[in-house]
Amino acid sequence: MTPPRIALGAFMLESNAHAPIATREEFAANYLSYGRDMIRDLASAAPVGPKTLSGFFEAMNASGAWTPVPLMGTTVGASGPIDHPFFLEVADSLESRLRAAMPVDGVFLSLHGAAIATGEVDPDAVILERIRRVVGPDVPVLATLDLHANVSRRMVDAASVLVAYRTNPHVDMAERGGECARLMREILAGVKPAAGFVKLPLIPPSVTQNTKSGPYADIIAYGQSKIDARVMNVSVVSGFSLGDTPKNGMSVTVTTRGDAALAQALAKDIAQACWNDRHRYVPSLTSLADATRLALECGRDAAKPALLFADVADNPGGGGRGNTVWILEAFHKAGVEGALLGVFFDPALAAEAHALGQGAQFHARFNRNESHPLSGRFEADAVVEGLHDGNVIGRRGISAGHTILLGPMALLRVGGIRVVVISVRQQCKDTAMFEVFGIDIAAARSLVVKSRGHFRAAFDLLFPDERIIEVDVPGLTTPVLSRVPYRDVPRPIFPLDPDVAWAP
Repeated sequence: MTPPRIALGAFMLESNAHAPIATREEFAANYLSYGRDMIRDLASAAPVGPKTLSGFFEAMNASGAWTPVPLMGTTVGASGPIDHPFFLEVADSLESRLRAAMPVDGVFLSLHGAAIATGEVDPDAVILERIRRVVGPDVPVLATLDLHANVSRRMVDAASVLVAYRTNPHVDMAERGGECARLMREILAGVKPAAGFVKLPLIPPSVTQNTKSGPYADIIAYGQSKIDARVMNVSVVSGFSLGDTPKNGMSVTVTTRGDAALAQALAKDIAQACWNDRHRYVPSLTSLADATRLALECGRDAAKPALLFADVADNPGGGGRGNTVWILEAFHKAGVEGALLGVFFDPALAAEAHALGQGAQFHARFNRNESHPLSGRFEADAVVEGLHDGNVIGRRGISAGHTILLGPMALLRVGGIRVVVISVRQQCKDTAMFEVFGIDIAAARSLVVKSRGHFRAAFDLLFPDERIIEVDVPGLTTPVLSRVPYRDVPRPIFPLDPDVAWAP
């Protein structure tokens, strides 16, 4: 048989509706690749681009002959709504390149599922629908989704199979891409997928969505228990709490081998089990005053175990600016010693440190060019202790083995705190972000990370769960949903409306 021709594309953005607009320049600084360059990126020793795409590519290679047809791909992790002209550029490029490449036997897309454009509420659906119009009803269109996708009926109807991650932190991205390769082969061999879908009026706060334990771990395990010879995939997607769109909320998508009634019945059953557990999705945060006291105690008493402080309200992985100063300012004012903080997004400060050179002493002005009111300003005397070009190979966690682009980096000492400053906004998701400066993280008395949860897969050997403190400070990614200025989420919805009644 002629090897199947499979088109490849990627569009990954998690849109915080209240964050600044995601521009073409921001996407290009992270990942923007076209045609054969995508294959080069995927085949490199430390691949660039989404792990789901490289996972699909590797699994297709391992499972038999095929011809990859690379279209284009771009990712930015998390930011605000995408600038609509650039979104149209992405959608037009995917569609036109696919038309030029026809015929194809299948399409694989690496999506996030929680994008918003300044002129479109459901960009992921638009892309899937455009692809479907080109290839027709019978060509399989498979896509991976983040666990934080806000899934719509339009997305489900346009795709053959949607495969969401099952881990948070997302250490299974490559596996889910590989799963799509396996399902693609199965569909090409004649299997006809059928999908069931249920949307819940439930927005789980971000810090309640870990999959090591807790309610989300339990419902994912329950969904996976339904996989059998009839069921191809079960995806229980928590949704992105800060998307602020009519498609916000948890969802369940079940794909079977041709049995639509079974798919819908299972989706309803899993959704009901999830709804019954809704009161377990309650965040537990530590005040800034208490966090500062704990950090002071760690710095003064070497016998105490070191602590990790998660700045969950300023998570660039959820659209945060990665530059709020509230913890830094409080720790510095209190005289905390032996602390590390990273990674702090401030291109102007990093550029100044590079211009001054290693060893320079200067007065550091954090956020001199930042206008968002939640970021704040902070000034202090500092020393440049290290400089780096920002091309980092992930060592542990969700980016292990992949290239992380951080732009020019600087390690600054500010009193008793060492701060890693970066020029491309990223969450603190890998120990390598500190280790490139020769830092022994195990020697730190306290560590502050700008991340909601992906750090857990990288720093787990140093900081078990009982030594992780989630700090309650202002930021664009606050898990305290009563503080989020929602406008467009469907109402009533739990927990904003605690007495809402619902049945699937």
